[in-house]
Amino acid sequence: MATDPAELINRAQAWLAEDPDPETREELAKLIEAAGDEEIAAELAARFAGTLQFGTAGLRGELGAGPMRMNRSVVIRAAAGLAAYLKAQGDGAGLVVVGYDARHKSADFARDTAAVMVGAGLRAAVLPRPLPTPVLAFAIRHLGAVAGVEVTASHNPPRDNGYKVYLGDGSQIVPPADGEIADRIAAVGPLAGVPRPEAGWETLDEAVLDAYLARTDAVLTPDSPRDTRVVYTPMHGVGRDTLVAAFARAGFPAPTVVAEQAEPDPDFPTVAFPNPEEPGAMDLAFATARNTAGTDIVIANDPDADRCAVAVPAPGTPDGWRMLRGDEVGALLAAHLVAKRASGTFATTIVSSQLLSRIAAASSLPYEETLTGFKWLARVDGLRYAFEEALGYCVDPQGVRDKDGITAALLITELAAELKQSGRTLADLLDDLALAHGLHATDQLSVRVEDLSLIAGAMRTLRAQPPATLAGLTVTRADDLDRGTETLPPTDGLRYYLSGSAEAGIEAARVVVRPSGTEPKLKCYLEVVVPVASREALPEARTKAAAALASVKRDLAAAAGI
Repeated sequence: MATDPAELINRAQAWLAEDPDPETREELAKLIEAAGDEEIAAELAARFAGTLQFGTAGLRGELGAGPMRMNRSVVIRAAAGLAAYLKAQGDGAGLVVVGYDARHKSADFARDTAAVMVGAGLRAAVLPRPLPTPVLAFAIRHLGAVAGVEVTASHNPPRDNGYKVYLGDGSQIVPPADGEIADRIAAVGPLAGVPRPEAGWETLDEAVLDAYLARTDAVLTPDSPRDTRVVYTPMHGVGRDTLVAAFARAGFPAPTVVAEQAEPDPDFPTVAFPNPEEPGAMDLAFATARNTAGTDIVIANDPDADRCAVAVPAPGTPDGWRMLRGDEVGALLAAHLVAKRASGTFATTIVSSQLLSRIAAASSLPYEETLTGFKWLARVDGLRYAFEEALGYCVDPQGVRDKDGITAALLITELAAELKQSGRTLADLLDDLALAHGLHATDQLSVRVEDLSLIAGAMRTLRAQPPATLAGLTVTRADDLDRGTETLPPTDGLRYYLSGSAEAGIEAARVVVRPSGTEPKLKCYLEVVVPVASREALPEARTKAAAALASVKRDLAAAAGI
């Protein structure tokens, strides 16, 4: 980190001299000019405190000038590093497909990436317009590409953007590829030495989207019921046109789209965070559903449409609707696939509900757990279905080897239609699963910080003084995942298994603590299992589970010092 003011100014001026973007050049020039102001100097120092780190999530950060921000200079270097990596792997003449969302600068970053690839001797093809991330993941395999890049920050705040890299199998990068690409990025010299022709790449036509939409049909059972009435929000993102087209192909009624959030808008004006999980994000969707007679379910995509949120009617509540947890939707989709006689491995991550393991075991299906993220889930041998609690579902791994909010929406809508035909609902099926496998109740303690050292401090505290009990339940096993396990590579995380309590009516519990890989958050994932003897006992079981989760959350926060 540059601490000497003169050195800082010199570094900023050197960056300014090669910045190809007029907007960030103007922004940086103003910062340099005002660097005598203490607050401005601190801002400038923060932008030159290092470089955005390229890892298994690619790049993600706030837009702006400087090496610690997302901008064209950073993207050009990332693309040059990726091109060098591909050439070193013997793929120097291969095709790289580039997709992008509707965020600020996404189209510019996509064009720069294509130019760098062509300049390096590779072939490049750019999707025809802002489209869902799963279309890019599909296109890689469909077109036989050696790699793909998606410019997106998914559900991050409006000021952010990102750069997600896939290899030729259609899966996101994992170690050691991420480290090798990062090394190549670090070795990129002055930007003037990175060839960036004005043309030479292909802009794909609608055929690639048509092929993706044709593939979405594969997730549905021919002649299944299709009469579900859906209210849908793309949350100012790029999902609307693709989802509406997929619904039309499938023969579902056209979803009622939330008007205020229908158009792509990089400022996301109606939500604090464009993430269906965030408080208030679904308010407009629920209001639309209350005003739309006959609505069966509410569906939301995040801005790049790789995630899918589902809500069900909840009479008597203020909203009239209840957002299902990702774990609940994951279990519903699994049950639906089991009923369709799906075969292959069912998989989820270490932070997601263990209910999937019981569903798979009951049907004698292989089951695996991986580290967090579809970059790991996509690599499970024989994968048939995968989900993670953060609203990500892979229901067609042969088509899209990543989470896909469009096909997940189709499948949950089909399930709702089948249940509706029998006079039942998604909530009824969740009750069935609780009766069959125990009530698996989950919650999350998520702490957003400005100072990342607070997260590291909490992890140090828990490692130095691990809790012996949580909510009166004994910690029977504590795994420091930083050391790895027989089945998992090392990761910064802690996992606690808790004993049951006959007195509290708890069969078992589990806690996983980890820093977020994409946001400045410490995330703690909680699960309790409550046995259920009868349908009449479900309300009491839910009360017990809620009390246990609240107690675990309170005790864990105290133990971590957060």
